[in-house]
Amino acid sequence: MEKATFGAGCFWSVEAAFRKLKGVLSTTVGFSGGTTRSPSYQEVCSDRTGHAEVVQVEYNPYIITYEQMLNLFWEIHDPTQVNRQGPDVGSQYRSVIFYHTPDQMAAAIVSKEKAQTKHKKPVVTEILPAVAFYPAEDYHQQYLEKRGLSSCHL
Repeated sequence: MEKATFGAGCFWSVEAAFRKLKGVLSTTVGFSGGTTRSPSYQEVCSDRTGHAEVVQVEYNPYIITYEQMLNLFWEIHDPTQVNRQGPDVGSQYRSVIFYHTPDQMAAAIVSKEKAQTKHKKPVVTEILPAVAFYPAEDYHQQYLEKRGLSSCHL
């Protein structure tokens, strides 16, 4: 089992997309990349903690590769938007890949270069070493699935 962490806007939709992949064993929505220890959702939404909404994915690398997950990451959001995705605005919605190994870092860099060839505007996705991950409150976990929804926005 390996771990991957992605931020691509509202973590509810990102989690729903990754949960559909064969080889994904579990997902946890939460916060990473900020300065406040164990922030609440409300604190992160204040745009003062520096955290991004992220999904931490545990996966079986014999069934799905990190590169396959990166492909999905680029498909499910607009990596050219700075601190927003659609109507969601704030640094917590930034596009970010937190890598857990040197191999993940290398793969993320290559995939970002490939993604840039598909966009006229600069791809602003950050590629950073994984730091403390704080799970979001229980009601955020599998939020859309529990409500029979497929995305955050109508």
